[in-house]
Amino acid sequence: MGIFSLMTGIAEPSWFGLASPTEQVTQGIGATILTAIVTREASGIGLETARVLALRNVHVIIAARNMEAANEAKHLILKDYETACVDVLKLDLFSINSIKAFVNHFNSLNLPLNILINNACVMFCPYQLSEDGIEMQFATNHLGMYYSH
Repeated sequence: MGIFSLMTGIAEPSWFGLASPTEQVTQGIGATILTAIVTREASGIGLETARVLALRNVHVIIAARNMEAANEAKHLILKDYETACVDVLKLDLFSINSIKAFVNHFNSLNLPLNILINNACVMFCPYQLSEDGIEMQFATNHLGMYYSH
């Protein structure tokens, strides 16, 4: 909040809108000491988020169920930014065991967690139970995002 807003209570324009490119919004931000975990990064918003975080020197951890797609996303990012720091770790939000393994692996890297982008979700899937006996959509979209041990 700027001085004008504090004095008048009137919001200042942000200068950014829905059509503002991510690179423009993050221009001037250097985040070399930060680490981010991004889920569902293989396409769309997740890939763009991981790409721009890497561009801004954030250490990006791609957390993915589909390792082939995650490694492809990593390759795309490194193709544009050869010095980017991008790692891929297995994470299946359907599975509490996978979440535990991911957390243990991440903790073993001895990195800070500064940014968590919970982008993974499922929608309109047929009724199915996870290996833990939990409905898949609820397991992925709610429990999987916030489970800790």
